[in-house]
Amino acid sequence: MLRDESDSAEPTGSTVFKDERKQAYLNPEGADRPLISPVPATTLDRARHYRLERLRTTMREWDCGALLLYDPVNIRYAFDSSNMSIWTMHNAARYALILADGPAILFEFEGAEHVNDGLAGIDEIRPAKSWIFFTAGNLMESRLKAWADEVADLVSSHGSNRRVAVDRLEPAGAFELRERGFTLVDGQELAERARSIKSADEIELMRWTIRVCEAGMARMYEMSEPGRTEREIWAELHFENARSGGEWLETKLLTAGPRTNPWYQECSDYVIKRGEMISFDTDMIGPYGYCADLSRSWTAGHVAMTTKQKELYAAARDQIEHNLAILKPGMTFAEFNAQSWRIPEKYQPYRYTLALHGTGMADEWPGILLHPDFDPDFSGAIEEGMVLNVESLIAEAGSESIKLETQALITARGAERLDTFPWEEI
Repeated sequence: MLRDESDSAEPTGSTVFKDERKQAYLNPEGADRPLISPVPATTLDRARHYRLERLRTTMREWDCGALLLYDPVNIRYAFDSSNMSIWTMHNAARYALILADGPAILFEFEGAEHVNDGLAGIDEIRPAKSWIFFTAGNLMESRLKAWADEVADLVSSHGSNRRVAVDRLEPAGAFELRERGFTLVDGQELAERARSIKSADEIELMRWTIRVCEAGMARMYEMSEPGRTEREIWAELHFENARSGGEWLETKLLTAGPRTNPWYQECSDYVIKRGEMISFDTDMIGPYGYCADLSRSWTAGHVAMTTKQKELYAAARDQIEHNLAILKPGMTFAEFNAQSWRIPEKYQPYRYTLALHGTGMADEWPGILLHPDFDPDFSGAIEEGMVLNVESLIAEAGSESIKLETQALITARGAERLDTFPWEEI
């Protein structure tokens, strides 16, 4: 239980409160040891099979002869193949081609073929033909044509369907494929619609990523003392994720005190003062490639909140609890918007525009905006098997920001929270 404290911007007293509820998320083997996943290999094998079949099923529904993937998140989803993911997000050096009536082929960065050993969904591995300027330079045009010829030959030799779904491709590559008679469709939409419905095995993998994230949050909580910098606290989440088999953090959203408002400032060397609010958004791509996207806010030194901090925090909790409670399968996006929590006018200039978003191997479709920003033409429905994140950011003129977020599975009965890291008691 948080101790009572005087209502001031700089709460007095030096007693450090450690919340046993949060300490419980640290590794029971000791904070000096990484977490070891208990998920059996059979779970991962079933998830891999399910994901590739989801893509193939969606390809058939879209009448596509092939799916060409460059986005490393989509490649991970299709094959569970991960190699230099951040680097290949901005260097198109590896790709995948899934044929509707043929093999699933991974074009791997030359010399790295062995990183895919044991991945049963890959029928063939070929060396990637890279035509990006970084490696091709003045040879870019000839390498581009060789790349396009190989893709065209593979698609043509496995059926007459010349509709190719592509998730991400430079204009020159799209031009070359169109020159060879192919119709290109939006492969990112195809992939995200396939990814939006999770299997039970995927949820088990995601639960483990959340477990690792919450252990990182517990480390952050322990470090949230006055005199620390924002970066020092943020590093604890990186550390726990990396040593427990995770991947990366998508953002650097941890700030304290006056730097919480406006939101979206990145963590810095700002030295945090006692009683200031520390607010963060994990955006963590963790073990098995799944995302744990959780937000919490607490005071530096773990002292009681001021009256204003309590007011803002209570509003953020109201938004989370209300929107979580109304979620159910079959609800349209417009129906959710109509029934969603109404943000008071004084908080609206500082609002977070998203009310909900999908989550899988990253933030994904659907991104449903807060009611002042919602477009009535945005169509779709919440479906069983989706994982949705419920968001809140509450601030007003001159105040700090409270950032809260929870991750929930949509079941036949409604929303089931996947994270359990405690809220602050006010």
